[in-house]
Amino acid sequence: MSAEPPAKFFVNAGLVSNPVDIYHLLRPLLRQTVAYRYMRGREIVSHGTGWVERIVADRPDVSSFFTPLSICLSVASWEHLEFETRPDQLITYVLVQGDEKVVLEFVPPPGGEGDEMIQEPLPFQALPGYIQMELNAFDSPEAALDSPDTAEGEGPATGEPGGDTGSET
Repeated sequence: MSAEPPAKFFVNAGLVSNPVDIYHLLRPLLRQTVAYRYMRGREIVSHGTGWVERIVADRPDVSSFFTPLSICLSVASWEHLEFETRPDQLITYVLVQGDEKVVLEFVPPPGGEGDEMIQEPLPFQALPGYIQMELNAFDSPEAALDSPDTAEGEGPATGEPGGDTGSET
């Protein structure tokens, strides 16, 4: 008979330290705009708003970073995650490492009080003379770079930066 304790469950709030749980809680933030506050003790060291571009679960060599252009969340960077559902039904996330923490909050789209808040990606503003294309995740270079068979910075299949582009005649 197994002496393994049953899995815990959380409703609207909690503190998780299991990396798998942290990853699953952070996953809805992928491709979302969030406000972040970096705190050391009770002092706010830095803050901003950025786009969650990547969430890394199984690569302890990848760091977390927060910039206005891009946010990468590495589960291995944090001791635990605290989360709480706000009255507007959105979640506040607190990533903790020692006495340092980063507070993440979903940024709703601009609108009035009566507008329904919907989590959606930041819209791309196409410039004149450019064509906007949407690619399937399997066709994107990021999907190839994130695959375990391809080293970071290498293109798909060729092993060379940028991949094989061929020659045009």
